[in-house]
Amino acid sequence: MPVWQKAMDIAEKCFNLSENLSKKEDFALTSQLRRSAESISSNIAEGFGRRTSKDKSRFYDISRGSAFETKSHLIYGHRVKYFSEQESLEIQNLMGEVIHDLNKITNRLSAIKP
Repeated sequence: MPVWQKAMDIAEKCFNLSENLSKKEDFALTSQLRRSAESISSNIAEGFGRRTSKDKSRFYDISRGSAFETKSHLIYGHRVKYFSEQESLEIQNLMGEVIHDLNKITNRLSAIKP
């Protein structure tokens, strides 16, 4: 799924972006950013493996929520000067594509009769 590939790109970019954060952030922003970013692709994969439209939609919605959580971490990181605006916006733009794709998928799934 192309949306899964984009989500994996987000997780990789967030990992690399947080690589140089200070050690005091290891259990705070670093961990939160990496976990929420990785959760996007994980939930897309789990949803893809589900059999019913309702189950699929539930995991795609969780993935969408993780994307918004990751976006919040990126905004915070930029506001406290951990990340440049360009670094943060690059990932946020890719996240916008993923959210758009997930919205399209869940809209199609909701149109399917059980």
